[in-house]
Amino acid sequence: MKLDGKICIITGAASGIGKAAVLLFAREGAVVIACDLSEENLNLLKEENPGPGIIETFVLNVSDREKVFEIVDKVYEKHGKIDVLINNAGITRDALLVRMKEEDWNAVIDVNLKGVFNMTQAVAKIMMKQGKGSIVNTSSIVGVYGNIGQTNYSATKAGVIGMTKTWAKELARKGAQIRVNAVAPGFIKTPMTEKVPEKILQALNEKIPLRRMGEPEEVAKLYLFLASDDSSYITGQVIGIDGGLVI
Repeated sequence: MKLDGKICIITGAASGIGKAAVLLFAREGAVVIACDLSEENLNLLKEENPGPGIIETFVLNVSDREKVFEIVDKVYEKHGKIDVLINNAGITRDALLVRMKEEDWNAVIDVNLKGVFNMTQAVAKIMMKQGKGSIVNTSSIVGVYGNIGQTNYSATKAGVIGMTKTWAKELARKGAQIRVNAVAPGFIKTPMTEKVPEKILQALNEKIPLRRMGEPEEVAKLYLFLASDDSSYITGQVIGIDGGLVI
């Protein structure tokens, strides 16, 4: 098993890509710390645990800095280490630039950018003591190429890339084997994309060389690779998983 005995924190864990990652990591033997806003969905997730790993759950808004540090401290006190952080939590509040409300801008910044900062700052101090760890940040192809109606979302995902490259340099300065990478998904079948009209989805699929949307499990497998020792010499990278959309 690729993650046997590893302590892995995953945010946005109760649905979509996060849920797929939690279940996959549990199958690979990890102790998965699943964090999400939905207590109901977290409870359902624990019931689906395929084993042999363990799933522990915490209700968490990643933009709540005090709560983030409280939970990370609890995990460290209980397990004595944190091996992996998957910053998967994210939201959208789409609108054209001239119509975007300030509260929608702030909401997306708080979760997608500040939330990643909060989680990583809390975990990085522990990983620096350990001298090792893997951090995976979820960006997006729109963080590289932009997208109409997603000023806030694309800004946060571009910011995640900048933070990823900065942290990859910072956290390895004294020889620590702390790796920081970003994943940039394209269009994946999640609750987020379920809101997109069918006609638009069909048009999108025609632009994707593989002619389909990605599955959450496919992104989860990339998370697994970056979390595991299989990627021990990979850091500071942004890895696209988009079916060839941006070739």
